[in-house]
Amino acid sequence: MRNVLALLAALTVAGPALAGQAVSLKADIADQDGVVTLGDLFDGAGAAARTPVATRNGAEVVLDAGAVQLAARRAGLDWANAEGLHKIVVHGGAPALAASAAHGNVEVLTYTRSLAAGEIVQPTDLAWVKAAAAPSDAPGDAEAVIGQAAKRPLRAGAVVLARDTGAALVIKAGDAVTVSYEAEGISLTLDGKAMGSAGVGDALSVQNTLSKKIVQAVVTGPGQAVVGPAADRLKSARSLRYAVR
Repeated sequence: MRNVLALLAALTVAGPALAGQAVSLKADIADQDGVVTLGDLFDGAGAAARTPVATRNGAEVVLDAGAVQLAARRAGLDWANAEGLHKIVVHGGAPALAASAAHGNVEVLTYTRSLAAGEIVQPTDLAWVKAAAAPSDAPGDAEAVIGQAAKRPLRAGAVVLARDTGAALVIKAGDAVTVSYEAEGISLTLDGKAMGSAGVGDALSVQNTLSKKIVQAVVTGPGQAVVGPAADRLKSARSLRYAVR
């Protein structure tokens, strides 16, 4: 009986020490050595601050908030995630205080399914989720991504980045291309061969089938491209569209 009472007394004293130490997510999250630790993520991490959570190979790494919460719990930390965040963005370098205003109040686009390189992004492939911060090149409008082609394999749940996608290819290297020129009532066409691959609105080098000279054209559709004023208008429209984004 004495031993049982002693054990109960010991557990009573140890109880508070076993409870998770409450921590809060930092307003601006950065690591400087490529190894993301609990100390990089949380204020008040204490002795668990050096516990590694992930590695950062690029300028930023996006972490799953649920996985971070579990890692913190295993290290004796209690992060409530009151904001209901799904993603946590960690960037390299020193923290930027200006970014703190957006902490916990950002929505980012994520992929709802995995896409293979070359697949066209559909509206159902995207979903908005809450995040602690947005990557520097995260699009703010789903329309900027829908209809674009994946440049590389993309994983379901990953945050959408502008560099993930590009115009869907409508001309491939070696394809026959008809290049048109129209200005002041003059209309000319030439037949050529594509020297590379391109999507609508992209610049493309085309070799004239007869003269073998290379002309720079802008793609308007499968097997079609333009030069002259029409090409200039397309270039200007594209530049304006990206500036608005």
